[in-house]
Amino acid sequence: MMKNLFLSLFLISVLFMNSFLEVQGGKWKGEGTTQNLESIVIGRCYDYIRIVNPAVGEKNCSEIWEAFKNAFINKDPCSILPKDYELFINLSLHTIPPNKSLFWENNHLLVNSFADRGRRYMSLADTLFGFFGDFLNWCGQANSIELDYESCPTTEECENNAVESFWRMASITYAQHSSGVIHVLLNGSAVGGAYPEPGFFADYEIPNLQKDKISQIAIWVVDDVEGPDIDSCGTHTVEKLENRLKTLGYDVTCTDNYKSVMLLLCVDYPDNSKCTLSSSLLFLTGSVLPAAYHILPGISDMKDSLCHQPCFGCQNHLRLTVMLCCSPQCGSFSGVRNREGL
Repeated sequence: MMKNLFLSLFLISVLFMNSFLEVQGGKWKGEGTTQNLESIVIGRCYDYIRIVNPAVGEKNCSEIWEAFKNAFINKDPCSILPKDYELFINLSLHTIPPNKSLFWENNHLLVNSFADRGRRYMSLADTLFGFFGDFLNWCGQANSIELDYESCPTTEECENNAVESFWRMASITYAQHSSGVIHVLLNGSAVGGAYPEPGFFADYEIPNLQKDKISQIAIWVVDDVEGPDIDSCGTHTVEKLENRLKTLGYDVTCTDNYKSVMLLLCVDYPDNSKCTLSSSLLFLTGSVLPAAYHILPGISDMKDSLCHQPCFGCQNHLRLTVMLCCSPQCGSFSGVRNREGL
């Protein structure tokens, strides 16, 4: 009798503790809201309109924060829909320059570095609405105006959470406002393939591209410097992506290990065989010659004087003046012209 009573009391205690943890916001598996979220996002807003991209003009950053917060505050954390962020998107929306859009999968940090805060390209994170939430986490609580700093639901726990729905809405908006040549940077070393399905690009961005505004889609499949070559143009998941886009009527190109991206990756792996000067010199037609500027000390300082000298003929491929200056005769690369675009 006493044993059964003890067991019953134990079970009641367990149930009570679980309910208590849920009320306190400790029931989710994901990280809680980023500390100082309001200060961070309002600061990012002013940083964007004053420093990163002042061309967007004046924006009311406090009003944008309120619209962002009201999308998920005082609501069930698993019942947030993309449409809840519509006001936030409308207040933060701005023009995305033609030919600047850069979509991606499985290489967030690389895309941020390559886009260079909008200088080279404007990825989703380089728009004001994407810049607002990049690398942050947030959620609210049902029947409370407080943010939940203890835990937030993961996508595995519920798809309609605050962060997932935010990025769905942002991805849809980004795709709808992209134009000209569209660029897609994929990770050829990603487990499962470069083009994941389901995925943001597959499910939310491709369906919302405006075909009449797009002249071409350029796919770049880049392997990690020290990673395996799992996927490439014309094979596996990339072939599936190419076929899907062509079926939709797009002009599609695909390039493996796009040279400018590879050079950026090589900054962190200068001793890797893929990044050494000897490897670069094998491709004298121009595929990786820009690496010489970064690998050989002093070349950038020497180029001006070298390129005032006559071209000595393309048969001697190891002459520095030929490599840097003789693109019309020796290949497609012009060191002087392309250096600023590396």
